[in-house]
Amino acid sequence: MNGNTPVSNGKWTRKAHSVYTRAVAGLPRWLPIARFVVADTSMQPALSPGDRVLVNRWARPRPGDIAVVRDPEYSRRFLVKRVADRTPAGLVVSGDNPNVSRDSRLFGPVAHHLVLGKVVWRYLPAERRGRIEARRVP
Repeated sequence: MNGNTPVSNGKWTRKAHSVYTRAVAGLPRWLPIARFVVADTSMQPALSPGDRVLVNRWARPRPGDIAVVRDPEYSRRFLVKRVADRTPAGLVVSGDNPNVSRDSRLFGPVAHHLVLGKVVWRYLPAERRGRIEARRVP
């Protein structure tokens, strides 16, 4: 898969690019948690296709954190990227796998209103379950 491969969302509520999402079963949409499924290789090795993650929509991502943002050029898509920097214009984001990543190198900083939240937990696959830690961006 390349960084521009869309994902069919079938019965799910939102279309996505690097991730797709479903409402958390039994929880109202106004709660601060959303779940996403990683759909491409742009964040390998930190996140792999098929990884299921929880996003804290109330947390402000800082440099080194992984965030889910709306694609600035395709508003119906979401991207999962690492925050490289915070600027007054928005977040500078990059993929851990730059050869296949669609990120701020192409579209510039992501405006703050397009940031959905910080990825905090991987719940599947079970052997990789755990907290998502921040990592320094080179």
